[in-house]
Amino acid sequence: MTALRNTGPLGLGDGYGRAAKIAALGMGIALFASACASGGDSGTESSPSEESSSSTASSVLSCPPSQGGTGEDPGEKGDPAAVPASTGTTDAPLKLGTLLPTTGALAFLGPPEIAGVDLAVQEVNASGGVLGKPVEVVHRDSGDTTTDIATQSVTDLLGQDVSAVIGAASSGVSKTVINQITGAGVIQFSPANTSPDFTDWDDNGLYWRTAPSDVLQGRTLGNYIMECGAQTVGMIVLNDAYGTGLQSNIKSSVEAAGGQVVSEAMFNEGDSQFSSQVDAVTGANPDAIVVISFDQAKSIAPLLTGKGVDPSQIFFVDGNTSDYSADLEAGTLEGAQGTIPGPFASENFKNALLEIDPALKDWAYAGESYDAVTLLALAAEAAGSTDGQAMAAELQGVSQDGEKCFDYASCVTILRGGGDIDYDGYSGPVSFDENGDPTEAFIGIYQFDADNKPVPSRSEVGKL
Repeated sequence: MTALRNTGPLGLGDGYGRAAKIAALGMGIALFASACASGGDSGTESSPSEESSSSTASSVLSCPPSQGGTGEDPGEKGDPAAVPASTGTTDAPLKLGTLLPTTGALAFLGPPEIAGVDLAVQEVNASGGVLGKPVEVVHRDSGDTTTDIATQSVTDLLGQDVSAVIGAASSGVSKTVINQITGAGVIQFSPANTSPDFTDWDDNGLYWRTAPSDVLQGRTLGNYIMECGAQTVGMIVLNDAYGTGLQSNIKSSVEAAGGQVVSEAMFNEGDSQFSSQVDAVTGANPDAIVVISFDQAKSIAPLLTGKGVDPSQIFFVDGNTSDYSADLEAGTLEGAQGTIPGPFASENFKNALLEIDPALKDWAYAGESYDAVTLLALAAEAAGSTDGQAMAAELQGVSQDGEKCFDYASCVTILRGGGDIDYDGYSGPVSFDENGDPTEAFIGIYQFDADNKPVPSRSEVGKL
């Protein structure tokens, strides 16, 4: 059952595994098999040989038709009442801490993530808990990189002897606390970090995530923009680990497909004025504009459309693909699109989350948060221990190469019967590699409706 991560000397990532992963990504990623019509509908169709400078900011792109779909449950769930008693015991109940945003630029992601955690804890405890004791959870705010809230929260959580910290949502925030958490022998398990930097971080095998690296999301979005007929792309980019990681991978994908990135305007966390960035990007007359931000998009989007940019030319990412119905004038984003890693949330999952938090209106990373709790609980059962390092040694094993199961009740029943498991959850198939990254993941593409709400459009799966 035990599947140790190959961390190499002093806990450093395995260089060969890293290189093999990148090679596999370049060769094996399968994205968007459906072709789409190239060119805009401005009345003049550009040939592929024309210079990219012929494109204008008034071009309207033609993207692949929607596949629709509201999401599906991962599989049949087990019966909590039928789960056999644990064969192990523990003096210390499994205690989890969360480091998720309730303030700051990513505060809109906090409610679905916290609801996903609480739903999973509820289901684990309904199935008898872990090693005969109920799971405990302590919630703390992560804030954003403009504050020191995360450090204070982590200090508090470590003082309460948590086995794992679920979070942060922001890659930039996680970089400020990852050494503090993993250096204490505690697992850090993020449901939303996407920076490629974490793949080979010196974390002693204690950093894990259910969100895929931005290598996947960035290349997916770049390819999709090119399939929509764009020849030139402009980007407005948050200057942090998250923003620059996506920027790099979107750019490489666009250029590999024969396109050109004609403008890259940066801004910093805490900035509140974006006119200069909007002027710089629209002045380059790109066919498509990518906004890589958090809630700064509330200010950036109206500036773009005010400059005559058609919403269909605007592309968002997971940090800002959100419900703006209460923030923007109706129709401001109608036709704009954005990507969020993970499958579309099923109606059953949404309803279960709404029972936890009736005010929810976003679902991003709820599945990844639910899966983080479930995987940690299963790893503790497999290890027979709530020690962070012992649990970490089992995380890869419970995610692959066993009997498929889809929730805590069904999986722990197999474990307690002496079997091996392969957990697949609401975030997808998971299947961790030795670096704690999921090796395959869905990327959902959403299109904004007339109320400025993102609606599921199409979903693709890519493999690392």
